[in-house]
Amino acid sequence: MDIDVRGPRFGAALTTVVLAVVLVTGSAWLLAWQTLAFALGAAGGVGRSPYGWLFRRVIWPRIGPPTEFEAPEPPRFAQAVGLVFAGLGLVGYAFGVDWLGLAATGAALAAAFLNAVFGYCLGCEMYLLVRRVVAPAE
Repeated sequence: MDIDVRGPRFGAALTTVVLAVVLVTGSAWLLAWQTLAFALGAAGGVGRSPYGWLFRRVIWPRIGPPTEFEAPEPPRFAQAVGLVFAGLGLVGYAFGVDWLGLAATGAALAAAFLNAVFGYCLGCEMYLLVRRVVAPAE
């Protein structure tokens, strides 16, 4: 079943804010929260992430039914990519390798920003590329 495209973009907007605050403060705890949010989104789909829950409960009732849909698999893959980068950033901050924390968090922030502002999901594009390479159209 396809999902409302506004949900992942809302999640990307919140993720952008969280990751920007992480870069400014260097907070490993806040990055741990974002890593957990990515993990839940990767494991159960974007609707099962905390931001997906917030979108469904608070935002969606106020903005009405969707007019545009997308398959759930690309955003779920994007959550897994975000999980990898946030995890690397968390390892960097936790072990005092600040350059790794900054670089990985910055990369995740850039991807989230592109999705939130322009609707361009890098992780989704990676998913589609992998699908074309692994299972080319016959």
